[in-house]
This record gives sequence, C-alpha cells and structure tokens, in this order.
Amino acid sequence: MKPWLETVSIPASQSCLIYDRQLPEFGFNWHFHPEYELTLTLHSEGKRFVGGSVEEYTDGDLVLVGPNLPHAWQSQSTTNKGKMHQAVVCWFTQSWIEGLIQLMPEYSSLPSILSRASGGLVFDQGVSTDLRQTILSLTHISQAEKMLTLQRILLHLSTQKPSSSRVLNPERLPEPDYDKSRTASILFWLQQHYVEPIRLAPLCHHVHLSESQLQRIFKRSTGVSISHYVARLRIAKACSLLTESDLTMTDIAAQSGFFDSAHFSRSFSRTVGLSPTQYRKHHKDLVQHRPDRHAALSIQ
Repeated sequence: MKPWLETVSIPASQSCLIYDRQLPEFGFNWHFHPEYELTLTLHSEGKRFVGGSVEEYTDGDLVLVGPNLPHAWQSQSTTNKGKMHQAVVCWFTQSWIEGLIQLMPEYSSLPSILSRASGGLVFDQGVSTDLRQTILSLTHISQAEKMLTLQRILLHLSTQKPSSSRVLNPERLPEPDYDKSRTASILFWLQQHYVEPIRLAPLCHHVHLSESQLQRIFKRSTGVSISHYVARLRIAKACSLLTESDLTMTDIAAQSGFFDSAHFSRSFSRTVGLSPTQYRKHHKDLVQHRPDRHAALSIQ
C-alpha cells in the first residue's frame, strides 16, 4: 500500500506545531510529510512502521522521523488501564532547524541527529524517561515556551551517546562523499539482482573491490551487512506483493527472492512479526478502517 502525503499546517506565526493525540486506538495511517516529526507514544503498545522497518513499540516509544519518510503506528492494547492511547507529536520544518544551526554555533551537535533521522531514529527508554515530562509540557505551555522547550529537547537528544539511539532504516542515511558513487553502484547492483541467489564474486568484480573491502565499505555506508540489506529488500518486495496483488504465497516467495516457501514464511514472520497470510489480512482490514487523512489540518 502506498503512503499518502499528509499536509501539516504550521501557522506562519509559529516555528513548530504540537499535537496531543489521545484516542481509544491508533489505526494504521501510512503517510509521509516534508516536516521532521518527533513522537512520544504513551500508554500504548503495538506495531511501529517506519520506512521498511516494522517493530513492536510500547509505552515511552520516542522516535524522530525525517522528512518524507513514511510512517505509522498501529495500536494493539493499552499499557495503562483507564488511559487512552496517547501520542505527543512535534512537527518542525527543515528550514527552521537549519536556520537555527546557521545562527547559533552552540547548536553544532544538531546536524548529526537530523542526518540520522532521515532513516528514522528510535531512542532507548532511558532517554525517553528523561524527556517524558518535558515533552508532555509542550501540550500546555505558551507558543514561545514551546519553541524554546523543543530546542532544549532536540539539543538533549543530539548530545546523547550514539548507543542510546538506533537508526531504523540505515540504507536511507546520507553517505560520505568519498563513498557515494561506489556505494551507489553496489546498491544498484543489489537492487537488480536481489531476487537471485546472491554471490559476492560478481559484485566484487563489478565494483573492483575485494570481498573484505566490499563488506567494509557497505557496512560503513549503510550500517548493515550486505546479507541483511538483501534480506530487507526481499521482505519489502514481499510486503508490496502481499498488499498490492492477489498472487499465491508460493509465487510471492519466488518473486521476492525466496526459493523455499517455508524459509520465506519463517523469515517474514521473524522480521515482520506476522505470517505472510496474517500480514495480507491485517493490511486489508486496516485499509477499510483508515482514519481521516485530513485530521492534522485542523490542528492549531
């Protein structure tokens, strides 16, 4: 299913937009927008979809999503009886944050975290706990205080140890200039051949690297191994075929690069948390109950 473009209307008089979403459940709402989004999810657990990543989330889930990265949260149950599912959502534009960085040398730690957010960045529970009350305060303070508080939050996040956060889609990260063309060649080759059994010798010959050099450069540029990347390509292809076609599971497995249906089912279930059949049914059910796409337009 293709994501839809959500329009986030940040008034000209504001630098950011805060939305305190409290609902009986979070329906699947697969969308993207050009703004950055910082979301703290409370009293809720379920599935988090960011780009090609599908993971379980629970109370305190804190994620920074970069521009135009598709995402959705699908709740399964509450973690606090009597409480609604809650998400405090903070939107801000790339031009606003880049303007701050240019004006204030003290904000030199921000570019790194913004770059990592291009792949979706999830923070550990310790960071989330530290910022929980501060982020909640955004829902009831003045607009001027919101702007200053959001800056403090982003600065706090940008000064944490790298081990306190994890990129959900490493392949989306910007690459160092010296690796761009070479890695682009590797990625292009893999995207052309991932449905075939992957052998590294032809790829090494294609990019004029030894196997050790190939593996090292690819891991440095994407954050994942070649085998992991290929597995994600195959699962992503399978997800697309499951939601956009009526092909049989055997045909989907073959067209996704899995030549053993049992292996396909195990790999898919391990990665996504649902069997292929469950995933297809789940998405058909969610599409029928998709919430209003224009809900964000009325947020002030």
